[in-house]
Amino acid sequence: MGDKKIEIKQHYGLLTALSMIVGICVGSGIFFKSDDILAYTGGDALLGVLVFCIGALCVIFGSITLTELASRTEKTGGVVGYFEDFISPAAASAFGWFQVWVYFPTITVVVAWVAGIYTTMLFDLPSTLETQVGIGLIYLTFLFGMNYVSLKAGGRFQNLTTFIKLIPLIGIGLVGLFWSAPNPEIPNEVAVIGTSSVGLGWLAALAPMAFSFEGWVISTTITPEVKNAKRNMPIALTIGPLIVLVVYLAYFLGTVSIVGEEYILSTGDAAISQIGTAILGANGESIMLTFVLIAVLGVVNGLTLGYIRLPQALATKNMIPMSDRIKVMDAKRELSPASTIFAFVVSLVWMGLHYISQKTSLLSGGDISEIAIVFSYLAYAVLYLKVIQLKREGVIKNVFLGYVAPVLGTLGSLVILVGGIFSNPTFVPFFLIFSLLVCIAGFVYYQKKN
Repeated sequence: MGDKKIEIKQHYGLLTALSMIVGICVGSGIFFKSDDILAYTGGDALLGVLVFCIGALCVIFGSITLTELASRTEKTGGVVGYFEDFISPAAASAFGWFQVWVYFPTITVVVAWVAGIYTTMLFDLPSTLETQVGIGLIYLTFLFGMNYVSLKAGGRFQNLTTFIKLIPLIGIGLVGLFWSAPNPEIPNEVAVIGTSSVGLGWLAALAPMAFSFEGWVISTTITPEVKNAKRNMPIALTIGPLIVLVVYLAYFLGTVSIVGEEYILSTGDAAISQIGTAILGANGESIMLTFVLIAVLGVVNGLTLGYIRLPQALATKNMIPMSDRIKVMDAKRELSPASTIFAFVVSLVWMGLHYISQKTSLLSGGDISEIAIVFSYLAYAVLYLKVIQLKREGVIKNVFLGYVAPVLGTLGSLVILVGGIFSNPTFVPFFLIFSLLVCIAGFVYYQKKN
């Protein structure tokens, strides 16, 4: 049950490919994960820099490796298409199930919840988990509806927020370079958390780091549409993550310079409010939080935009239940109503599970999306090994692309796995097993159905 071959026009140049990678990677993670990274390093900013550099290397070698597969297939669905063409359709169904049931919904609901957090901060609302999740659900419902009703509205909103979210990141980095004022005092009602030695505990920072860089793999889906893809995509996938790294380091070091390590460790996500006040004065907090909220909503919108199409894509390959119904599209909107409803309902379920995990402190300060991302890197490693096999078979000629990049990409996946285990040693193994069982269910379903 493969895709029909269609003629794909190559209308994107190197600049477009580069901007897409940067736009996807620079998302909400840097705003609400940088304090987590600093916490796991015990307030050691240099260790935090090392963590961001490791993340960039994992992305660079992983993305270059997947480009070798992307340039050799016309299958749709991004990574699902790579599994379908180079491993097996059943393996593609397995990974597709993980994406549709676990990966996309967990990331989407967590970022929607973060939008709720920044909304309570911006409008001085009660910062209870219930309020944050409730506002997150409102955003989620609105964006699912908007992206179904109007393709243009969703696309325009995405373009606008992509530009806006770079302003505070670059601005804080530039200000931090010349900042000389003393660090602000920590509010009396906030418990002071000082710097400390964490030993190997800093490896736990690799889990929130992976979230900060997440989204890069989506950029590989445009490879067939890029002019001279074999030359331009490896260049874009090397330079793109480096640009993201520079932006992230500028923001990270800028925040440390302006408010100090102890303030960030003690106040967490709220540090951005103080940074806004310090830079822009009395209204600075509101201005900065507005920028951040728009940026986070842009990420929710982008995830929603992609997620509502995923069940439809799997249904066209006969990979999920009720495929005959889910793949039926509304001709006017060019979307499947059933696919949109499917994605929305699964997201609601995961929002409930996320609420429980946060309410019970099940994840020791982390969240459900981090573990899903860790598992996705393990799945990418299967494709990295396939590239090595293609090199051994002589299909890939270049030693760097056939051996060096996939080996380093695989090592990067293992490093992120170790980081995930360090961050939540009790829960991570359970969640990884759960994700594996979802994949097995998808594999078995396809075998029986087809």
